[in-house]
Amino acid sequence: MPIKIADSLPARDILENENIFVMTEHVAIHQDIRPLKLLILNLMPTKIITETQLLRKLSNTPLQIEVEFLQTISHEAKNVDTQHLESFYTSFEEIKHKHYDGMIITGAPVENLEFEDVDYWPELCSIMEWTSHNIHSTFHICWGAQAGLYYHYGIKKVPLQKKTSGVFKHRVLKPQSPFFRGFDDEFWVPHSRYTGVLARDILAEPELELLSVSDEAGVFAVKSEDNRRFFITGHPEYDAETLALEYSRDIQKGIEIDVPKNYFPNDDPTQAPVVAWRAHAQLLYTNWLNYYVYQTTPYDIETIGK
Repeated sequence: MPIKIADSLPARDILENENIFVMTEHVAIHQDIRPLKLLILNLMPTKIITETQLLRKLSNTPLQIEVEFLQTISHEAKNVDTQHLESFYTSFEEIKHKHYDGMIITGAPVENLEFEDVDYWPELCSIMEWTSHNIHSTFHICWGAQAGLYYHYGIKKVPLQKKTSGVFKHRVLKPQSPFFRGFDDEFWVPHSRYTGVLARDILAEPELELLSVSDEAGVFAVKSEDNRRFFITGHPEYDAETLALEYSRDIQKGIEIDVPKNYFPNDDPTQAPVVAWRAHAQLLYTNWLNYYVYQTTPYDIETIGK
């Protein structure tokens, strides 16, 4: 897919070096089609890394997509240059009158806090409420999925005995779902979290469908019956080295943590990890964009939510 992004976004050079088609604003204005409009609320502290990971996964359909990045104003980002945020990010106040075909809400390293104790929780609630009327389909990731399930359906997150970290085998519960079209019977996905949601809570909510689970990692994929909200508890967008960097960071902080499961060869952190999830991760994002955004979004974007 030609991803339309700002010409100077740092991710552009990285993706072009990977032979991923990135469309600059100059080229995009000469195409006479209506592109899909996608908004990414990036709650991760490592903004540029997350931007690149997500744009990489949005890169394999013939659709043209215009991507905007959103930040929360009620939280001061400390791990990214202020100039980067000023150049490439917008605020909710600036875009709340707009409509978008799709939106991604990322995870955030705040899962050990109660939702109401997160400093930007009121602002995030306003954004999630706004998605009901201004976004055709929203894709929540990890803590963003837990936050969405809690806000929209009252489903609480539960603490785990220890951090779920590694790459885990999953199975599809609804093989007829277009969301998993083209998937193998079993597939692998990275997880990195201290909390989760219970399958029985999902199954007890009639407006939700449980789509995929892992015997080790638990609930993975959930969607609303109307296909307008998706909740993914893992990190299919992770790069090869992301879990290794997180593991090294935790060790340096003196945190007692297990080696990420099914990640390093022979569970040896001195060896380079082997990626076993890239193809299915790509397919997951492509299926969402194709079947739940492009195929069903109205041509007149202003009618979304009406």
